[in-house]
Amino acid sequence: MRDLRRLNRGSVFRLLFLDGPLNRIELGARTGLSSGSVTNLCAALLEEGLILEVGQEQSDGGRPRVQLDVNPEFGGIIGVEIGETGIRVEGFDFKLGVIGSAHVDVHPQRHPPAVTIDATVAAIRELADEFEASGRQLLGVGIAVPGMVEHRKGGALVHAPIIGWHAVALQRLVSDGVNAPVFVENGAKALGQVEMWLGSGRGAQHAVVALWGTGVGAAIFVDGVLYRGATSSAGEWGHACIVVGGRRCRCGSRGCLEAYIGADGLLTAWQDADPDAPRADADSEEWPGDLLDAAGSGPGPAADTLEDAAVFLGVAGANLANLFNPELIVVGGSLGLKFGPALLDRIREVVHEQALDYAASDVKLALGHFGEDAIALGASTLVIAELFATGGVLPFSANSGERRTPELGEPH
Repeated sequence: MRDLRRLNRGSVFRLLFLDGPLNRIELGARTGLSSGSVTNLCAALLEEGLILEVGQEQSDGGRPRVQLDVNPEFGGIIGVEIGETGIRVEGFDFKLGVIGSAHVDVHPQRHPPAVTIDATVAAIRELADEFEASGRQLLGVGIAVPGMVEHRKGGALVHAPIIGWHAVALQRLVSDGVNAPVFVENGAKALGQVEMWLGSGRGAQHAVVALWGTGVGAAIFVDGVLYRGATSSAGEWGHACIVVGGRRCRCGSRGCLEAYIGADGLLTAWQDADPDAPRADADSEEWPGDLLDAAGSGPGPAADTLEDAAVFLGVAGANLANLFNPELIVVGGSLGLKFGPALLDRIREVVHEQALDYAASDVKLALGHFGEDAIALGASTLVIAELFATGGVLPFSANSGERRTPELGEPH
């Protein structure tokens, strides 16, 4: 009975979080629960402060219906993106509105894991102190990382050779320094979850959310649920081979998609083709804009570089269409959002040229909805996913040995 009540609470809370405000009649219709059950569950959630009444709407001939929604002031969540070239730490309210940030001046590729983790923990504590000073309880910390995340009973291990991490016990190490539950996930998967819940993937059941940035990855959703694979490493799309014997990739193989459209590969291709291209590092935030400006001035190496990127991405997208038959491919990530507006039509054209007619007939392409903080925002949803699973019950203590990996679940 307790498990059933938790399940029902989770259903009500999920609907209000994703689709609120809603009234009790709508909640009953969409969950299949009786009016009495909805009333009791909402009363408990209201008493605990997770939701609140936000007004009334007129009904046809009846009494006005009270609208319910998630209470943004219930608590705070910290979302962390440990990227290949930098770290972003942001604070969010209970409806995922940004309420703070903390600066971390560490380049993960240039420091050992301990230095990166210590700096990240210090930034988390800084935001946690701000929450406490404002009377806001910290509900949890979500961390998104490059590479693969091994979920195990003793806490998540991170395998990210690109930044020199090999079986790093990130979840345990951060939990030891932070008085809150900590959740860890791959960056592309975290991005995928927030896009499916609240962004461009909303409403889709079969979708791929692509992260195009310094690296390249994907989150694959089947029947609205993330496909993880046997060891939770599914989605390493950037290391799918698209040119046999092609360019050397950072992973050590040749011909990987990332070697052609990742930040290093794309910038190098432009620099090799154009002696006037800036001699910038791939980490620089300026060169993508410079490449777009140069391509916009007319035919030449810059335009050719972006055309090649669109073709490579389109061919790789066609492979996804043939393999997974998605209804939607969302292009996100720092480079995806930068180049996507100019290239999406061409990428779409190549997908439809290269994929089997039947597989490509219904697939749509869209740009990611969220901006530069999308991955940190996605990381924060790991805490919300736990609350969905527990029926809105606050997560376990950070010091508890019983850690459960929340499923990146369906958007509705």
